[in-house]
Amino acid sequence: MGKTLEVRKVAGALGAEVHGIDLARDLDAATTRQLRDIWLEHGVVFFRDQELPPAQFIEFAKKLGEVIEYPFVKGLEGFPLIIPVVKLEHERNNFGGIWHSDTAYLEAPPMASMLVAREVPPFGGDTLFASQNAAYEALSDGMKKMLDGMVAVNSSAKADVTKTREDRIAERGTETARKVLEAEHPVIRTHPETGRKALYVNFGHTLRFKDMTEEESAPLLGYLFAHQIKPEFTCRFSWRPGSLALWDNRCTQHNPVNDYHGYKRVMHRITLKGDKPR
Repeated sequence: MGKTLEVRKVAGALGAEVHGIDLARDLDAATTRQLRDIWLEHGVVFFRDQELPPAQFIEFAKKLGEVIEYPFVKGLEGFPLIIPVVKLEHERNNFGGIWHSDTAYLEAPPMASMLVAREVPPFGGDTLFASQNAAYEALSDGMKKMLDGMVAVNSSAKADVTKTREDRIAERGTETARKVLEAEHPVIRTHPETGRKALYVNFGHTLRFKDMTEEESAPLLGYLFAHQIKPEFTCRFSWRPGSLALWDNRCTQHNPVNDYHGYKRVMHRITLKGDKPR
């Protein structure tokens, strides 16, 4: 049967808080299926007050998918698949602090990412999410027709996103950290589970369209980057210690807000294996 879960939408386009579940103890097969359905419907789901030390965090993640490494930053001691996402009191840049879809420069970008809050500032540090299903559906028929079949080139070396991970690479960089990773993906991708179409370019990683220069690509990409994060496509999550977010990387983007200088923020992230966008 699974548990009776309370689902509270947080915005019109995406996002829901799920209550009535202990992620360390309550995930039998039926509840896991129920939770996955809720996640697929809402794009990103949020949980409060979860006691998930690293071993239990990994076990929870494995029930939803295959846990994989993040290519640039080393994981926790003893838990290499858990990435510390940290901003210290003296640092000005935050990790991944722009709108993006996780690691779109990989041939098979992640299906999902999950983040649990360990230490949060007294204010600020929220994360924004944007539905790329809603962004696609709001495009004109003419724009949809033009974008259909177009391919985008995505790179790990795009300057704005590189800057947001420099501090962590200096401290915990992997051997991959200095490599440039690139991948080509359709501008419009079809979700392999829901069948819905989503806009799949992002400011953090998309350089240009295939067979076009960056200069030629810039006007249309600039329009799409602005369009896909319109307020009506977004939701906002305020963290507390023990809060967890699980987002569908195939149809959402996110942006951690960098508005808490002078305070420490510590999060732990797990990434779940995906497939090649189509």
